[in-house]
Amino acid sequence: MSYLIQGETGDWEVILGLEVHAQVVSNAKLFSGAPTTFGAEPNNNVSLVDSAMPGMLPVINEKCIEQAVRTGLGLKAKINLRSVFDRKNYFYADLPQGYQISQFKNPIVGEGAVILDLPDGSTRTVGIERLHLEQDAGKSIHDQDPKRSFIDLNRSGVALMEIVSMPDMRSPEDAGAYVRKLRSILRYLGTCDGNMEEGSMRADVNVSVRPVGETELRTRAEIKNVNSVRFVMQAIEYEARRQVEVYESGGEVVQETRLFDSVKGETRSMRSKEFAHDYRYFPDPDLLPIEFSQEYVDQIKETLPELPDDKKERFMSDFALSAYDAGVLVAEKETADYFEAVAQGRDAKTAANWVITNLFAVLNAKGVGIAESPVSSDSLGQLLDLMADNTISGRIAKDVFEIMVESGDDPGKIVKDKGLEQITDTGEIEGVIDQIIADNPKQVEQFKGGNEKIAGWFVGQAMKATGGKANPQAVNEILKKKLSS
Repeated sequence: MSYLIQGETGDWEVILGLEVHAQVVSNAKLFSGAPTTFGAEPNNNVSLVDSAMPGMLPVINEKCIEQAVRTGLGLKAKINLRSVFDRKNYFYADLPQGYQISQFKNPIVGEGAVILDLPDGSTRTVGIERLHLEQDAGKSIHDQDPKRSFIDLNRSGVALMEIVSMPDMRSPEDAGAYVRKLRSILRYLGTCDGNMEEGSMRADVNVSVRPVGETELRTRAEIKNVNSVRFVMQAIEYEARRQVEVYESGGEVVQETRLFDSVKGETRSMRSKEFAHDYRYFPDPDLLPIEFSQEYVDQIKETLPELPDDKKERFMSDFALSAYDAGVLVAEKETADYFEAVAQGRDAKTAANWVITNLFAVLNAKGVGIAESPVSSDSLGQLLDLMADNTISGRIAKDVFEIMVESGDDPGKIVKDKGLEQITDTGEIEGVIDQIIADNPKQVEQFKGGNEKIAGWFVGQAMKATGGKANPQAVNEILKKKLSS
């Protein structure tokens, strides 16, 4: 789907690249044994290394290295058997060392790819340029005191994976799909929990524009620390239009860092963008290069779960689902597991429809995830069984489902207690239809006069008379026979 901005001088296209900072799932920080738990009291999760006390030396957390390799494998990326930690030098109050330990020329993971699932069922590949490990900075708090800023070092030293994309995205929708897909892969792998509200996944968005037909990349602006998919898309929308206006009014876009104000829905300039040489990168003298064998990588590869793209392919082939339905179901591992449990031994398309339509509507209304679903996969499967063996109709099933959501009861018990079993006795249905035909001679005449659509009205009357419990197929067959005679 092409996304173009119509300017006064013509159409402009948007060029997008994202740098996603994903917090590594590990119990301890990248270079210290301090815990990484979210929500601790300020400055509680801080070791002497994190606070940069003199003489303290970093020690690499092997679990973080393993998680980075695992993520690289999940992104179908090149794993570099030798990588180097560098010092990125800059001063800020919440960076006690005066430098950040990161990776520059020799990252742990090289080029890979992420396949986007677009709303129309098509796919698009976005290249990954690199993934490197680095330590997070602390947090400056400016709203606790009228004159002073406070520093919380709980995040200082927490392991981050910075995942840098190629400038392959062309619309806010592309960027939204990319963040969602990347988050999904990380959560499947168990390498990042993807909780954007808690800051464990944040995106820096690089935006530039150029007239349609131009091939050179123009100057980009970087929007820092955007913490939701919706805000990523809004920030791009605003920033791209801003840049078009700058060019069309005869100005030049400057390379700078910008902030997104989610309340006003606009980006604002923070500072002119630094270049790599401004940081005076050099290998950290306290840390040796990381070197590991191909056997180490292969061992990690053997432990990878089935990832979203593979699961989607399997759902399409094994369950004959559309690309769209399969994509929706595999977006979260818990949803995919729930669906598989419901579909086992049943009609998969019916199972998919009930999960995507009925169950999702309930989860959205209650604001909960599938892990907190009021209806278990086992209970939903039982409900589908009751429809499949004609115990209840699809219409009654929806009523039973609503009761299941509120009561938590099994569908079989609800059907029995409320006497909702489908009427399949053709004699009983025939009696009801005979009465309706006798009471409505005008409608019968209309049908015989060629208005066959009125048959639907008769079906409705029969369902109403039986409280929705008559077998619809039987009703249709008997009505057709009676009205045509």
